[in-house]
Amino acid sequence: MPDTTTDGHRERVSSTQGILPPGYRLPAETKLGRVSLQVADLERSLAYYRTVLGLHLQEQSGNVAVLGAHGDSRPIVELHARTGATPVPRRGRLGLYHFAILLPDRVSLGRFVKHLDGLSVHAGMSDHFVSEAIYLSDPDGLGIEVYSDRPRSLWRYDDRQLFMVTEPLDVPNLIRAAGNESWTGAPAGTTLGHVHLYVDDLTAAAKFYHEGLGFDKVVWSYPGALFMSAGGYHHHLGTNTWAAGAQRAGEGDAKMLEWEVLLPSSDQAAEATRSLGSAGAQVVASDEGFRAVDPWGTRLRIAHR
Repeated sequence: MPDTTTDGHRERVSSTQGILPPGYRLPAETKLGRVSLQVADLERSLAYYRTVLGLHLQEQSGNVAVLGAHGDSRPIVELHARTGATPVPRRGRLGLYHFAILLPDRVSLGRFVKHLDGLSVHAGMSDHFVSEAIYLSDPDGLGIEVYSDRPRSLWRYDDRQLFMVTEPLDVPNLIRAAGNESWTGAPAGTTLGHVHLYVDDLTAAAKFYHEGLGFDKVVWSYPGALFMSAGGYHHHLGTNTWAAGAQRAGEGDAKMLEWEVLLPSSDQAAEATRSLGSAGAQVVASDEGFRAVDPWGTRLRIAHR
């Protein structure tokens, strides 16, 4: 397998695509679990996540609520209320840029767009070639993407790097794909597709998430950004330095508290954790898996499905 030198160390490059981590590599079956968010007003957030995003309330206890897709037991979002939590400023904070809810098909995304239009909700919209995406902010200013993937057979690589762009979305075409059916909420099969983080140093992000945790680098020449994944996906994790000069989220801020990486077995979760520890991260074991904190204060939970 050929080598390439990146960021001052040697990394393995697959024969066809991506840059493999220098040591441990996450298995192809790796998935994401849920994001845990700190919000200022639980009822306000529940109204948004249920009405606008169409998520289903799975359980609620005290100041914590868990939501997922309709007809699906997998949690996607866990809300933790902290009264008076400070909303995200316009320029953002180091930590969450957005979390991304992956719909099972393009038809569902088209119905979602029609639903937003009916609610008069403002949204950003982009075509990334590998996917079509809608961008929103929740009542606390936390970033959300709702998207659907194009078939992998349509993706392409330029000299091992996945081709991704940010172009205007063909909204009329997407709406036509939705047909005459209305949006009735996030359908079964909806999952957490990826997480995208603001950082202040892409080399440090690569050391923690690529060298340590074991994600492949998938896109590394996008201006100010690095995208990583397992199993050839377009990205399970994005990192960028677009919030120049921003401070990291503090204890009393609206923010992402934690996100989950789920591996196929407990042995693989332990192996990923050992690799992350060898890269200098402090890892703590618990009944719910292993937890570590990245250089910008974002907590990561590693567990098995």
